[in-house]
Amino acid sequence: QVQLVESGGGLVQAGGSLRLSCAASGRTFNIYTMGWFRQAPGKEREFVGIISRSGESTLYANSVKGRFTVSRDNAKNTIDLQMNSLDPEDTAVYYCAADRAPGLRIRVLDYEYWGQGTQVTVTS
Repeated sequence: QVQLVESGGGLVQAGGSLRLSCAASGRTFNIYTMGWFRQAPGKEREFVGIISRSGESTLYANSVKGRFTVSRDNAKNTIDLQMNSLDPEDTAVYYCAADRAPGLRIRVLDYEYWGQGTQVTVTS
């Protein structure tokens, strides 16, 4: 089993920045892809950004491309999400996800492990 714990959420004004972190524990040696998803009230959970095991490959949703950056530290078993130029539309619960299969996949059902989520609220 793998446990994921997010941190770093909070309240920020539009145009501001926030950095989320996700710490993985347990059987992390077999984790390949990790990433971030988000779910706004009344909406389905959606892909934000994902990163390969090596950290060399990333993929972002069009809505965050150029503003958000995913990074990974395998020595610490952590991934981060740096969010810049935040917009009220980015308000959501952000979830860390991980899976044992390789490949940059963007569907929620492709990920086996999930964190509990952290709230990000962007005010105008």
